[in-house]
Amino acid sequence: MITGRVAPGWEPVRDAFVRGCADDPGAAQLAVHHHGRPVVDLASGPPDFGTDSVGVLMSVTKGLVAVCAHLLSERGALDLEAPVARYWPEFAAAGKAGTTVADLLTHRAGLPAFSADPAGCGLPGLFDRDARLAALAAMRPVWEPGTACLYHSLTYGHLVGEVVRRVSGRSVGAFFADEVAGPLGLDLWIGLPVEQEHRFAPQFSVRPDPSPEQVAGFLAGLGLAPDAPLSTALRASQAEVAAAVRGLATREGRAAELPGAGGIGNARSLSRMYAALIGPVDGVRLLSPATLERAVAPRDDVPPPPPLDGGDPADRTRFGLGFELPRKGLPMLGEGSFGHAGAGGRLGMADPGSGLAVGYVCTAMAWEPAAGPDPRWTDWTEAVTATAAAL
Repeated sequence: MITGRVAPGWEPVRDAFVRGCADDPGAAQLAVHHHGRPVVDLASGPPDFGTDSVGVLMSVTKGLVAVCAHLLSERGALDLEAPVARYWPEFAAAGKAGTTVADLLTHRAGLPAFSADPAGCGLPGLFDRDARLAALAAMRPVWEPGTACLYHSLTYGHLVGEVVRRVSGRSVGAFFADEVAGPLGLDLWIGLPVEQEHRFAPQFSVRPDPSPEQVAGFLAGLGLAPDAPLSTALRASQAEVAAAVRGLATREGRAAELPGAGGIGNARSLSRMYAALIGPVDGVRLLSPATLERAVAPRDDVPPPPPLDGGDPADRTRFGLGFELPRKGLPMLGEGSFGHAGAGGRLGMADPGSGLAVGYVCTAMAWEPAAGPDPRWTDWTEAVTATAAAL
């Protein structure tokens, strides 16, 4: 069942969205803004799922956190090139005194997991923010910060979020609510209020999670010895992401601020937020052009830590300061666009050149990044860019 609206001239996007949903076992939303104006707001799913429904965003949440850091930077309260310890003194322990805020935003901190145990930090400890922050502050990085880049699946949110808290005096969820969601009227939260629970649509996976033995075997195939610190950290990270997915199926997990993956919202609000990053939306622009230019400038000059630094560089994740940039498996809206994808296929992105901003939220976790772009994206992405170019 398709619900929602499209502006005149944008019907090809609706038709493409319908095609993309044909084989989707779950529900989905697509929203598009063009030069600050909403032009697409669609939902596909059962009768109780619509454009107002909200769902888990997974790592799309990282883009929300990045916006908070850049707002503080633009106001002169946060120097992104300064050591993290300037704002969070305890973080200087165990060889991290020189780690910069930019290192956190670009996944160069060498702290990809909360635990040195390959089983990771399970539930309910994953939602104990103070304990997780204390562990990160005391932890020794598994590579020298700044010298290598590898995705920090969950720890990114706590690391950048704690800097936001130390500078602003508010948790990253509260800061986002006050400074971003509030002014724009967004249905986006890092920590879902109980009064919004009735709008929540649960997610589900279309395939089982890999077992710990499968993860260990995969890493061994890449040349990582089982007892190597990097192998242990990556096994822990995989286990922690699986625990987060289980936790987000509960009210406790959705209420917790899990700023690496626990955002809750809908496509309409993602699109509106990204539109306000590249231009005014109803009189609100979040970042100045100069701040945005710095935020999305490529910072992909640092390879992964060895022995993961081989292979085709075109397959590697590319980052600006907290935002993902287009790559072969995540083309977004083409070169010059930016945003952040989330596990399973969620996506928020914008392209300053075309004035496009897009939000996509789904309930079926189906995207396999190693296989390329999510097939559900392909038709409507082409229709969005073609329609905008023709107008």
